[in-house]
Amino acid sequence: MTGGSVLVTGGAGFIGSHFCKALARRGALPVALDNLGNGRAEFVKWGPLVVADIADGPLLRSLVQQYGLREAIHFAAFAEVEQSMREPALYYENNLAKSVALISTLRAAGIERLVFSSSCSVYGVPDRLPVAESTPPNPINPYGESKLAVERLLLAYDRAYGLRSVSLRYFNAAGSDLDGEIGEWPRRVQTRLIPRVLQAALGVIPELLVHGDNHPTRDGTAVRDYVHVGDIAEAHLLALDYLEAGGASTILNLGTGAGHSVREIIAAAEAITGRAVPRRFAPARPGDPPELVADTGRAGQLLGWRPTRSDLGTIIGSAWSWQRKISAAA
Repeated sequence: MTGGSVLVTGGAGFIGSHFCKALARRGALPVALDNLGNGRAEFVKWGPLVVADIADGPLLRSLVQQYGLREAIHFAAFAEVEQSMREPALYYENNLAKSVALISTLRAAGIERLVFSSSCSVYGVPDRLPVAESTPPNPINPYGESKLAVERLLLAYDRAYGLRSVSLRYFNAAGSDLDGEIGEWPRRVQTRLIPRVLQAALGVIPELLVHGDNHPTRDGTAVRDYVHVGDIAEAHLLALDYLEAGGASTILNLGTGAGHSVREIIAAAEAITGRAVPRRFAPARPGDPPELVADTGRAGQLLGWRPTRSDLGTIIGSAWSWQRKISAAA
């Protein structure tokens, strides 16, 4: 796609801001809608920032008219699994109820195409690997439940109203902008492994807490599929291209098809940073899958998507550059 404007909910967040940069490079205008609960205003560099709630119907209608919007990317969500277990109402309200309001308003206002930021959390603990889109979803926490519910809503809206969509189920988003302009800002509770590993290497946190060293995996620690945030941003561009070309609504995995254990991530980080990563092992968390790796064949077939930045060296190297940058500025 080139030219035009695209609404990007959560456009000031980690993945949303990387997408906005990629979209602008294509010659289009990202219109970032973000309440800045987790996003950073300084990450919105390539288009306007509208600070508002995604369920603000009158505002949404005015944005569609003002910018001539016909498509949207929906990133905005709470995304802490453990928090969703403690506060399920918060997740059903923010991730589901507000998404219903957002999508209903956008559809009625003339939005014709939508790409949704979903999650591999919809699979729960799969019974076989790699995980394909045909694997029955079985989420085990309210975060995954809320994502699955929005996926199903979108498919129903296509059948009833003709709003076509692509839901992208990310595995583990990681890394940072290769130009060093934006990255992952430290959260109140950091749950992503690679930032925590690097924070331990920097001394920002005293040690890395590793959940489980007796999983049925090659070294006893959990195995995950890591994909660079830049590759995820590229997948969203290709999903828009697919929809603009008349593609049918679909759901696709975004991963690499290769898994890395916690021990392997630590070893790679120590080699890249030249620093030791202090760590302590704790019991595995109940319901935490020992291994989660994507089958990404359909994304390649339908979108022509191939991750090109998702080797561990690029992921950890870019994240390390960003972590040092923000630590020096603190």
